[in-house]
This record gives sequence, C-alpha cells and structure tokens, in this order.
Amino acid sequence: MELDVFQLSAFTSKSFGGNPAAVVPLESWIDDAVMQNIAAENNLSETAFFLPRGEDEWEIRWFTPTVEVSLCGHATLASAAVIHDCLGHESWPITLHSASGPLQVDVDGNGDTYVLDFPATIPEPIETPAELEAALGAPVSEYFRGGEMTMAIMQNESTVAAVAPDFAKLAEISEFGLIITAPGDSVDFVSRFFAPAIGINEDPVTGSAHCVSTPYWSAKLGRSELSARQVSNRVGELFCVDRGDRIRIHGSAVFFLSGKMTI
Repeated sequence: MELDVFQLSAFTSKSFGGNPAAVVPLESWIDDAVMQNIAAENNLSETAFFLPRGEDEWEIRWFTPTVEVSLCGHATLASAAVIHDCLGHESWPITLHSASGPLQVDVDGNGDTYVLDFPATIPEPIETPAELEAALGAPVSEYFRGGEMTMAIMQNESTVAAVAPDFAKLAEISEFGLIITAPGDSVDFVSRFFAPAIGINEDPVTGSAHCVSTPYWSAKLGRSELSARQVSNRVGELFCVDRGDRIRIHGSAVFFLSGKMTI
C-alpha cells in the first residue's frame, strides 16, 4: 500500500518556524495501529489523517508518536492547506468532523491564511501542585484546568521563555499537557506547551491550547481579539478571537516536503 504524505509548518509564514505536522490523505480509514505506527515513524508532535465525507466535508484524526488525541490545531491547519493547495478544493469554508465535534476552517485574505473555528474551553482555577514550581524551575502565580489541559500563569514573557522543565517530573504532575502563559512584551500573551506524558516534551505551537488560554486572557484583558505568540525555539504566531463558546484562530502554513509512504 502506498500513501501520499505531506509535511508542513503551521502557524508561521517562514520555513523552519512554527509547528511541523505530517498530513496523510486517505480514501478510507486504515487500521488504527498502522496510523499510530506511521505517526511514530514520522516522529512529529502530530500526524493528521483525513478522508472525504461529503461535499465540503471531511473526517479527521490526529496521532502523536504515542497516542491518538481528540483535538489538534496545527495539524488541522496543515490539513486545510493540503486540501486547498494539493487537492485543489475551491469551496470554503469546509467542515472537518472529529472526536471534538465539527470543526470549520475557512480561507482568509489571499488564500495564505486559514481560520480555524474550534470549541472554547473555559479554564477553572484549581490548587497548584506542590511539585509544579520545582518541575518548572519558576514561580507560578495561578493554576487552572481546562478540559484535559492544565495552565500555569506566570509573571512575564521572559519567565515563560526561560523555563527549562524537568520533563520526568512534569509527566508525573500533568497527565495530558501543561500550558504556561504570561502577558507578552509585543503581543497580548505568550505561552509554551509541554506534554511529556503523551510523548511530546514540548510542542512548538499548539492551536488547541489556545482554546483554553484565549478565554482566560480575553477576560483578563477585556478584549475578544488577541495577538498571541508561542515562544518555543521555533516560535509561532497566532491571532485569536474569543466568540464565547467558540474560538477562531488565524494562522498560515508553509509546505516543506511531499512524498509517498510504502506500508
């Protein structure tokens, strides 16, 4: 069996920035174990698989190198770019049916920016684990849970950028993934995302995490439209809009490679 595969960097307009994702278009679902093995072989934070469901509709699934996840922003953006640029789809918006429900994606501007419409997750304050600051090596002012993710609020951008976690300790504390976030110096807020418990020490740019962080900063800053930057070593740029129960995330994608996989 031969399958097409594409690799793109999402949430960036520059090569070697943003978050790399693999995208595999399918005509019908293949075995889950095979998809998991492909994701492990790709060794990127996510590999997306999608197939057509109807007019302007697809089904989509995402796999880290170790597990399937219920929502992924950057691999959804990358999939939309493949549908647009490689499959030649011209009717937008499209709907991607997923484990997190229907996700709408539109093309903005000159066709080089995509708008993801994702479910919002309102974070709720919880007690900060005693070991968290030691695992991060930095002070935490507030701690929240939003769905599967937890979120630590820090003092400023430089604190977030300087964090060097003990990933083994963090995997014991955070069973899915941890957002660390603070006010930005030149954007509304910055963040990083760590998920060692699911095989991703640090995710370079995490669209789904902004479904949790955007409602927090929107309420904190009193604005619904927010500029965001994920300050990983690859850096990602996002523009987020809080629409109550939905979040719109704007971003670009850059193609890196395409090829064939032999399974």
